[in-house]
Order: sequence, then structure tokens, then C-alpha cells
Amino acid sequence: MDDTIAAISTPIGEGGIAIIRVSGPIALAVADRIFHSRDGRVSEFPSHTLHYGTIGRNGELIDQVMLAVLRAPRTYTREDTVEINCHGGVLTARKILALCLQSGARLAEPGEFTKRAFLNGRLDLTQAEAVMDLIRAKSDRAHTAAVHELEGHLSAKIDQAREKLITILAHIEAHIDFPEEDIAPETREKLLCDTRAVLDFVRSLLATAREGKILREGISVAIVGRPNVGKSSLLNALIGTDRSIVTSVPGTTRDTIEETASISGVPFRLTDTAGIRKSRGAVEQMGVERSRKALDMSEIVLLVLDSSKPLNVADRELAKQRQGKNTLLVLNKVDLPTRLNLPDDMATIECVKVSATNGTGLDTLRNKLMTLAYSGKVGTTDVDVAINERQNALLEISKKYLTECIDIFSTKQSLEIVAQQLRRSLNTIGEITGKTATEDVLSKIFSTFCIGK
Repeated sequence: MDDTIAAISTPIGEGGIAIIRVSGPIALAVADRIFHSRDGRVSEFPSHTLHYGTIGRNGELIDQVMLAVLRAPRTYTREDTVEINCHGGVLTARKILALCLQSGARLAEPGEFTKRAFLNGRLDLTQAEAVMDLIRAKSDRAHTAAVHELEGHLSAKIDQAREKLITILAHIEAHIDFPEEDIAPETREKLLCDTRAVLDFVRSLLATAREGKILREGISVAIVGRPNVGKSSLLNALIGTDRSIVTSVPGTTRDTIEETASISGVPFRLTDTAGIRKSRGAVEQMGVERSRKALDMSEIVLLVLDSSKPLNVADRELAKQRQGKNTLLVLNKVDLPTRLNLPDDMATIECVKVSATNGTGLDTLRNKLMTLAYSGKVGTTDVDVAINERQNALLEISKKYLTECIDIFSTKQSLEIVAQQLRRSLNTIGEITGKTATEDVLSKIFSTFCIGK
């Protein structure tokens, strides 16, 4: 990391400000070449100070800016860092970035600032992943979980498990080195007990995988029904804004529309689908096909029926198509006279009566969605730790090694095999925080970040 990187760290587009970040050994020198201020030279400024000046080169003025000087090691990357705050706008930020690149910096790769923070010991791998979770958080609970991981809650738990495994392994290897001294029964039982404790810990973390998936990705919910039963009105009511067009004309929605609603801190990805019926044109046919696909891929189905009209063949057909899915019957338009009678085969499906237009029953619907999401265990999972897919896969492998280790140890087989499985488990757990991660793993993780982070 002997080079200096630069990137725009704010979203592209018009805004109040844009920030260009420069980090590396010659970050201050790069700024000296393009920043002009009455305060003096950037390389002479104290750390953690903000200075007003202009950005330009060879007589060209690009913008009036505020420049922050952050000297190593008290920076995000633990390198000398400069952050240029310019007026928001695509062209201005790009021109300043171009000057930085012409003055000795190179364009940062996706996630390279955070990767440097990891490589320089500022963050471990779980904290680096938490940075991305924090950026992508769609609900209060997802935000809280990301903050806890960024503070190192998961890292601390993983490090405790590694320390226990290291201690167990040290005892095993000591007996391998001195084979004439058998392991005393009480010592063997203690080592077995400690190994089982680590296995129980791994299982407890694996139990948070479902919570982590929900918080990071949300629960997919398909809102289905025949045309004009109020699907779009229901979507708008749940997200609290007019996202879908609502008219009295059947078939207004020709495509799937997806929005995220936070319910009790949990993100639900709601998809308003086109009314499923025999299509009346190529465009509507495409919409209906996408609706069927959304239905197939969803975790929860809201089958919306118009309670002011009798059940028809299309309603029955949709009820058959949703089989195998967690389904709620949503009887909409209860503010109108009821003309709907459910047949016996549909009466067993859990039902909620609502009026999307005046809000009747919406709180009940939200509560039932939460219950379906967590299978009746709403909020019982500790949001302090919620592992992601990569961490889950590594913990599953570690669980396998620990289980095998306990079986081998219990049957008094070779201690060399016990030690081998312990080392494998130790290396796998270490990969979670990055202590044993390979360059390929690091590249894969940080490539998912945006440029500038």
C-alpha cells in the first residue's frame, strides 16, 4: 500500500456537497498541488483541521472548497487522508478527482478505503462487512445490528471462541509431544467439556442466520389478486406513500412494482403485481408473467380479495397457485357492503379484513406479517449479533470439524487426528474476522463495496 488512492465518496448527482477522498503516503502532497489557501500549504496544516480555499491548477479555478486534513494514524484508513468538500454536482466533483489523479493519486478500487482500514488493523473483517450493512440498512433493527457489529460485538465473541480453541489445542499438542504421559480422565473430560462449549457457541451463532438474512435482505412479500381488488392501494397504505397508480380501471398496473416497508424495524420487500387474468395484449401478458414469477419467488403471499364482490373463478385459481407459500387472505374494501363468502377450502387460510383506503385492519395485517416472518418468534433473536451468509458458511464448516473432533476424542482415537480437526476449526473461525482469510476472499468481499468507501 505504497500508493495513494482517490475517489468521490458521495453519490453521483446534484446535492449540497460532494466529497473527494484522498488516502495514502502522498495524500498531502497531492492536495498541495491543487489546493490554494491563505492558511498556507496543506502539508503544513495540523491534523484534523478544516481549511477554506480554492481548487485549481495552471490558472484554472474549479471550485471554492473546504479541505479537511487528517494525519495518520488517526484516520479511517490509518493513512494520511485529505477530504475535499466541494459544491455538489457531477462535473465539479469529477474535475477535482481528475486533478487528484493527475497530481499523483490513482483511482480507488471498490471498497479500497475500507480494505486499507482492515489491512492496517483499523477494522477486522466482520467490522468491514458491517460498514456495508450500515450503508444498506433498510430498517431500525438492521441499522442497530450493523452498528453493534461495527463496534466489534461479533468480533469479540469470535475471538473468545478462538482463544478457547487455542487453549484446548495447546493441551492436546503438549500430550502429543510427550506421549509417555497419558491424559488423565479428569483432564480429558475437561477438554471435551470445553470443546462442547465452543460447539454450543457456534450453534448459537448459526441460529442468528435467519435473523441476519431478514435484516439484510428483507422478507419478500407478493401482493397478488385479480385486477381492481385494491392491490396498489394496499401497497401505498403499507409504505405510506402513493407509489402505485390507483384508478377504478381494471389492469392499471402492467408491471411489478417493488418497495420496502419497515414494520417493527424489519424490512419487508413488497411487490405489487399486475392483476392475474387472461391478458389483453402483449404488454399486459408480460406483466402477468412477471406477477407469476414474483408469486413463485416470494416468501409470503398476500392474496387480496374484494370483499364487496362475490368470489369468482380467478380468485379460486390464485388460491390454488399460492399453495406451499405462507399466505394471508386480505379481504379488502370492508368499508363497503360485504358480498363475499369464502368456500370451505379457502376458509382455513388465515384471513385479515382491511380497508386500504381508510386504514381499517392495517395494524392487524402488519402484526400478522411479523408473525409469519419469524414463525411466531417475533423479536426473540438477539439483534446484537446477526451473521451473514459468508459467516454462516464458515460456522457450518467449523461446526462439522468440532463435531468430528468430539466424536474422535470421546472414542479415545489418535490425538493427532483430534489436533488436526481442532486446527481446521480454528482456521475456519479465524477466517470470519480475517485472521486467516486469503487475498481471494478479501478481494471478493471488498468488490461488493461502492467506489469511494
